[in-house]
Amino acid sequence: MPTRINIPPLTRGLLLLLICLSLLSAALRYRESASRSDGSPPSSILVPYLTVVPQLSWFYPWVFLIATLVEENIFTLLVTGTTLLYGGKYLERAWGSREFAKFLLVISLAPNLCACAIYIIWFAITGNINRSLTTICGGVSLQAAFLVAFKQLVPEHTVTIAKGLIKIRVKHFPALFVLLNTLSGIILGTDSALILAWSGFLASWTYLRFYRLSPSLSSTSTGEGLYLRGDASETFAFARFFPDAIQGPIATFSEAVFQALVALRICTPFSAEHIDAGNEQALARSEGGLPSLLGNSRTATRAGGKREEAERRRALALRALDQRLHAAAAAREQQANATPTAALPDQSPVMEPREDRNKGVEQEA
Repeated sequence: MPTRINIPPLTRGLLLLLICLSLLSAALRYRESASRSDGSPPSSILVPYLTVVPQLSWFYPWVFLIATLVEENIFTLLVTGTTLLYGGKYLERAWGSREFAKFLLVISLAPNLCACAIYIIWFAITGNINRSLTTICGGVSLQAAFLVAFKQLVPEHTVTIAKGLIKIRVKHFPALFVLLNTLSGIILGTDSALILAWSGFLASWTYLRFYRLSPSLSSTSTGEGLYLRGDASETFAFARFFPDAIQGPIATFSEAVFQALVALRICTPFSAEHIDAGNEQALARSEGGLPSLLGNSRTATRAGGKREEAERRRALALRALDQRLHAAAAAREQQANATPTAALPDQSPVMEPREDRNKGVEQEA
């Protein structure tokens, strides 16, 4: 019996919109290219009412939302389509259609607006007209944002490539994706992909870290305690997206930026209760199991079940040991800093002289 592909409604609509907008953009480019006598290739044709063109698209504000779903070639169309099919299906089921739609709104608008502003500033500084006529479109920001979301939901999930020759944990994918797009932008000149990758990464992390409301997985209360704003867990800190060797400098820099934003009253610092709740939330997500990112295959679930359970138990054991060590250290420090009690009077028995004892015995006799 063939496997039925069940796609949630919003993801299904996005896939359809991606195909339609990309085909429409290609048709318009080829038609315009064919009508020109100078032999301009289709890739050089601007479509400012479907894609973001910094000098022209301010007259078509809707493009800042839909340009993410416009691809210029078949390869990027397949990549973005695969990202939406598997990533969108996973996130829509994990968050619900409404929260997933909010997330898509943020990661579509913010990166496109940011990229447009960067190219306008670039043109103002250099005077290069090509910068103001650059086409900004595609799902690079969407791909970066999905990887950040997976880092939050299933950071320890292992993706196996080439029949087990390459194994990469999900938590390493965002930094790897940004690194590859950065190198591509510098070496190959794909600067728009570089800008979209970084802006998508930062926009999605900022939204998930500080703003998104998520149901509490560990709270049994009702009302405000039922939802948490943002994700204050230590595992979702900005520095944790990068290799261990450079986490220290990045943590110092990001903390300085955050404190500056707090001083300007743009951001609000996390309370100790918020951080504890975020850590409990992350632990509750890990205890809930790691569903497959690429489908619901029972075989894949059974094959990865033992490894995932072992990783979960090891993480819990390390956390419990760390808590015990911290508790013991705190107890010793508290005992050392305690105020010494007043010395009690000496209550040791006083030995009477031998003669006095003899007199006492005679008197009793």
